[in-house]
Amino acid sequence: MIDRRLGVLQAIARHGTVTAAAEVCRLTPSAVSHQMQALARELDVVLLEPVGRTVRLTPAAHTLIAHAETLTAQWEHARADLAAHRSGDVGGTLRFAGFSSAAAVVVPRALDLLRDEYPALRVHLRESEPARSFDLLAADDTDLAVVVATPSIPPASDAAFDQHQLFDEPLDILVGPDHPLVGRDTVGLGDLAADPWICGNTGRAYHQLVTLACTAAGFAPDIAHYADEWDTGAALVARGFGVALVPRLADLPAHHDTRRLRITTDPVPTRRVIAAVRAGSGLQPTIAAGLDALRRVAATDLPALEQD
Repeated sequence: MIDRRLGVLQAIARHGTVTAAAEVCRLTPSAVSHQMQALARELDVVLLEPVGRTVRLTPAAHTLIAHAETLTAQWEHARADLAAHRSGDVGGTLRFAGFSSAAAVVVPRALDLLRDEYPALRVHLRESEPARSFDLLAADDTDLAVVVATPSIPPASDAAFDQHQLFDEPLDILVGPDHPLVGRDTVGLGDLAADPWICGNTGRAYHQLVTLACTAAGFAPDIAHYADEWDTGAALVARGFGVALVPRLADLPAHHDTRRLRITTDPVPTRRVIAAVRAGSGLQPTIAAGLDALRRVAATDLPALEQD
């Protein structure tokens, strides 16, 4: 109903380049350029200005984006209002996107609740990185994203999305069985400043979490190995190749001999898990049901987060 080219312009604003916007919109860069040129001609304004090999949005483009965000939110409100005219129970399809342990631990429990309470509702889960989950929301390829708050996602002030805090999850230290910290009553992140570290690949959410946590503790981690899968990371830790930070809810492979240590001195690193939807869409019955299920899981079904 709303001109799709507005979404492409929003993608350029969010990602900074035509090439990146083309990738998330599943278009070629030339197609993106053509659409923006056509839109600019129709509106009789300049939307993009070349700056070296990239582009800069003009004031007219920023004005148009602000209106596009309002239009999109109003459209989502209209969809919610129209749902009131449909008979029957909550049904249709509700699409989730989730990251790592958020998807593995939180979303399946919410899906259980939805299956029991809304038999006519079909649910679908796609595992994806946090930034990618927001791209899926913007493209209407998912309805509800459960993600970790990192610098790579849109800020809470971004008018294109509504973000809801679910819970804060502590991070624990993962060491091998012979590490000097095993058995100590007091453990601080700074105790590992001289250790080699195992971390996710650069640009991924886990890498951002680790580097930010270590920086807050006063040191830059000496990253010896990169591993995005817990099985690989735990295998390296078990054999003494380094230490790692792991989210409290992460389910580590039991066949690797590791020790998970809770950090007892400040700063205690945490990660914030949020649910995000397109602005205005949270009033739609299916999405509202999904948000409610996630909130209930976060409030009552995550005993690992309780304080000792």
